[in-house]
Amino acid sequence: MPATLKDVAIRAGVSTSAVSRTFTDGASVSIKMRQKVEKAASELGYSPNFLARSLTTRRTKLIGLVSNNFHNPIFLQVFDLFTRGLQDRGLRPLLVNLSDETDPKNSLKLLQQYSVDGVIVASSTLPPVFSKAFRDQNLPVVHTFGRYSSTPEVHMVGIDNVETGRMAAHELVTRGYNKVAFLGGPLSATSTQDRHKGFTQEIARHPQVTQSHSYAQAYSFQAGRQEMLRLLNEGHAEAYFCGDDVLSIGALSAIKDAGLSVPDDVGVIGLNDMEMASWENINLTTIHQPIRQIVDSSVDLMVAMLDEPDHYPEARVFPCRVVERGTLRPRSKT
Repeated sequence: MPATLKDVAIRAGVSTSAVSRTFTDGASVSIKMRQKVEKAASELGYSPNFLARSLTTRRTKLIGLVSNNFHNPIFLQVFDLFTRGLQDRGLRPLLVNLSDETDPKNSLKLLQQYSVDGVIVASSTLPPVFSKAFRDQNLPVVHTFGRYSSTPEVHMVGIDNVETGRMAAHELVTRGYNKVAFLGGPLSATSTQDRHKGFTQEIARHPQVTQSHSYAQAYSFQAGRQEMLRLLNEGHAEAYFCGDDVLSIGALSAIKDAGLSVPDDVGVIGLNDMEMASWENINLTTIHQPIRQIVDSSVDLMVAMLDEPDHYPEARVFPCRVVERGTLRPRSKT
């Protein structure tokens, strides 16, 4: 049988309440008492039962981590950073896979059943109203990779997707492309809408450049490949902003199978700078999204809200930059 709190108290020669205080954050306990209790606990192999403690503290230290794009390899990095970041702060992630759901009702019910202390929505596709549903139930919430707003209703941490669209368009123009296109993810995704908006705004400033657009069914390799195969059969542009690295890699596969070369026949620029984009056989020119800083900032905000639930909603926006590799021709020197 595993050691109990009472066993530790007997071994240390103290009361059970002293043991409980020793393992309760912020509780008052002397250094001498703490040392006695920790020594006894170590000798017995005792670990506090956090779920039992939550019945008295009303804090589970569980944080719901909600996402809906498990097909995109970038989220392996996102989940790794989030789980380690939360655990380093004494919190425990509870992962919720939305699959194709866009209604927060089921997720909200599940997370309430587990009595989570807060929720992180890690999605660049879900609208702000999704996160707001958690806030309306008095749950601290952070929308990571969410849609930027200067007056957010919940905490938002991420990038300005409209600006990334402008950046991609600017890169294509400065490299002398005159027939360009946006290949986005699902039209329903807020990230797709905003990246397309910025792309269109920038291209409109250059009347010599023509533009077109299309949308893949998902942010996935296969969806990007299928959409690019369709575009190549109908007459392709000189260069594409694919709106996401995994879409770009799917597009590169289709271009290669069509007997075309990159960047000589078709140029491609992505977004995210996922690890795979730097692989030698891919070598994707892309826009770097500072994922580690975004995740760290999201965890910091969540911790702050657990201590101060009425923390006023803020938007933390991180700058992006172009990573030069091999899927666009060089910039024009003029």
